[in-house]
Amino acid sequence: MAASLGGILKRVERGEAVVLTAEEAFSLAESEGPDALRGVDVVTAATRAVMSGTFAVLSFSVAPSGAFLRAEKAWINGIAAFVGPCPNENLGVLDLVVFGTAHSRDRPGYGGGHLFRDLVEGKRVDVQVLAEGGRSLRCDVALDEMPHARLYGSRHAFKNYSAFVNAGGMPASTIFHARPFAPHLQEATFSGCGRVSPLKNDPLLETIGTGSRILLNGAEGFVIGAGTRSSLDRPNLSAFADMHCMRAEYMGGFATAAGPECICSLAVAIPLVSERILQEVARPDGEIDLPVNDVACRQQVGLSDYGDVWDGSDLEVEFDPASCLGCQRCQVEQACPMGAVTGGMDKDGTARATRDEGLCFHCGLCVSVCPSSAFSARLGEIMMKSNMQSTIEGGAAEGCAIPVVLRQSDRLRALRLAEELKRRILDGSFRMAPPVERIY
Repeated sequence: MAASLGGILKRVERGEAVVLTAEEAFSLAESEGPDALRGVDVVTAATRAVMSGTFAVLSFSVAPSGAFLRAEKAWINGIAAFVGPCPNENLGVLDLVVFGTAHSRDRPGYGGGHLFRDLVEGKRVDVQVLAEGGRSLRCDVALDEMPHARLYGSRHAFKNYSAFVNAGGMPASTIFHARPFAPHLQEATFSGCGRVSPLKNDPLLETIGTGSRILLNGAEGFVIGAGTRSSLDRPNLSAFADMHCMRAEYMGGFATAAGPECICSLAVAIPLVSERILQEVARPDGEIDLPVNDVACRQQVGLSDYGDVWDGSDLEVEFDPASCLGCQRCQVEQACPMGAVTGGMDKDGTARATRDEGLCFHCGLCVSVCPSSAFSARLGEIMMKSNMQSTIEGGAAEGCAIPVVLRQSDRLRALRLAEELKRRILDGSFRMAPPVERIY
């Protein structure tokens, strides 16, 4: 039998618990058998991905008391910020809600996710306010000048995400690709970190519930409950954390062909309290379903698994500056959804692209875009193990292999966040506690 939750928490408190990351626990089960996990108390699991259901609640002063009665509209770096719910009459203070998927009116490709990262990086942002009677106010502010700044997830960390293909005959602009999606099943994109994801390791939400402590973008936060579109078969979480404690490397904006999206990271500590959790921790990527959907109709048209996209794939995209041709118009710079690659001259005056390592998402799009193969990574391919719609235009059949050209999940940093959570549990800076209520 698995250990009790109370017993595990007492061992954690005494510094006696065995804590492993999900990756370490899987490797242990793979090398020594699943029974080896019975000596493990806690597994830390994490994911980093494009998560549309993200918004921030910000409250700060924009003018002295009495400067205006009520604000009617506001923008931060050109992004619409919704005023309210508190009117804050005559206080010069705004309560604002900003969506992670909102688009700037001034800066193409800049959205809420970019704004949130800019704030966490300590950058000052431009605030424009339209008050009653058409009065206009303007100021700039930094995160440390905002007494209240919380980031919320309305739906984060789905147990299973999806892969996408374009079965139609025309390119499609969609949030699931950074470029127009090539037709006729030429390419695939996907999301989900597979076996290291939180809800894959606790799919019945036995230990993750309302009030569970988490790391959201590196900041300690809490699970509020089930997220929107959550179900027992396909759960996801609603959560929040204080932006003042977040880490920029775990968040950001991600440009798509249909506009900017928002990146978030979430990590959870999972006590091994049941046989089901033990089984799931030991389950390989190849046994985790990855539905394949058509971008045109959002309907499932096939089935793959996470082993196709993660087993034998490279988590990190390699960049060899020496192989760069110094193209007059860098195609990778134009395509990179993170803006992490810039064309230009290096120190010796040679035309050569540069990459911001801290900004790179390792999505892999550069691999298929760069004409000089300066960027390289094995990204895997979608193997259609079943065809759920025999009339798909383009003729997707069982056994059809479709190359992955873009990943909307960053497993490399998910592993780092899981490792960080493990370290914080062991050094006592992250205190585990049982949820106050089961979600299902």
